[in-house]
Amino acid sequence: MLSSPASDARASGAWVAPLVSTIVTVPLALLLFALAGISAMACDSCESAVSHRFDQSLMQGMTELFIGLAVAGVLLVAAWVLPWRQRNAVRRVVFAWLAPCVVGLSFVVFLGMVNWP
Repeated sequence: MLSSPASDARASGAWVAPLVSTIVTVPLALLLFALAGISAMACDSCESAVSHRFDQSLMQGMTELFIGLAVAGVLLVAAWVLPWRQRNAVRRVVFAWLAPCVVGLSFVVFLGMVNWP
């Protein structure tokens, strides 16, 4: 399929969606990562059996959160590195929009995975 000259034209505002997504995603990811990190203190005074269950579920939840944050990072990078042409405008906006959504979803899944005391 041949691309038309209009689709190969340089997109003038191609940087806007990745920039807005970066401004939203990075602080959100840092905040939620910090909240997940301090959640380990929720079971400081628990007894041994409860503490063991909590620690196991927390590690599984943190692993899932790391994977989710990595996926969000890949989406951000993809939004920035796509060629700045008209034909990639929709893909760039979708990748930029999905990055903060993946961060939020990863945190919700983290909260659901942890066996809170």
